[in-house]
Amino acid sequence: MPPEETTGIRINLDRILTERGMTLTELSERVGVTIVNLSVLKNQRARAIRFSTLAALCRELDCSPGDLIDYEPEPGTGA
Repeated sequence: MPPEETTGIRINLDRILTERGMTLTELSERVGVTIVNLSVLKNQRARAIRFSTLAALCRELDCSPGDLIDYEPEPGTGA
């Protein structure tokens, strides 16, 4: 199995859910995305996200894509 690629992309779903007092189950019901798929995002294991999913998350969490997604370059990458 190849090593996981480190992109420096971080998803802040856990923090935003806490700030909004919302559970993953509630968010899943509101956006129509499975808890498993949201958990993949929340736990930094996602390799991609659909724009439609991102838009639904932003709508339900009352945030912008930049609130959900951060870029933190890995040390030594020269970025």
